[in-house]
Amino acid sequence: MRKPKHIFIIYFFFFIMTHQVYADKIFQDNFQNPSDWEYISDDVMGGVSKGSVSFSKHNNESIAILSGKVSTENNGGFIQIRKKIENNNLENARYIKIVAKGNNEKYYIHLRTSGTILPWQYYALDFQVNENFQEYILPIEEFKKSGSFMFGKITPKNIKSIGIVAFGRDHRAEIHIKEIAFIN
Repeated sequence: MRKPKHIFIIYFFFFIMTHQVYADKIFQDNFQNPSDWEYISDDVMGGVSKGSVSFSKHNNESIAILSGKVSTENNGGFIQIRKKIENNNLENARYIKIVAKGNNEKYYIHLRTSGTILPWQYYALDFQVNENFQEYILPIEEFKKSGSFMFGKITPKNIKSIGIVAFGRDHRAEIHIKEIAFIN
């Protein structure tokens, strides 16, 4: 027996009304305090990548611009900006939202947790930017560990820092970031 069409329409509106359409922001950074962010490159381990981070305004909004040349020479291959976030309750975080644009390259979010003790340990997920600001929603459960002596999945309440990274291949990096947030 087929159900009347109006039953499906009623169910659809009930579903929409009872489920959260927009997620709550648990933590958000709009680059109002540039000193909260640290620039790091592979030269800390002998690499030769060169870059910088600058902070400016775009339509009256603060943005961070990570740019430079990533080189895999000398066992290198990254430039990044990173922020410590250990004093935030991220227990209910399920996604990371980033609003960014750039030079049509792939970039990464790196998360470090209380379980990532060694400097080269992190959890990562990539996203591809284009020439216009766009919102990217990255599920925390899809982040992959960088080493074998790490837990397979991230426990959000254990996240201690977040990094925006140009990584892993020889390329020119330029990414403009308006916002980064943890949402549920």
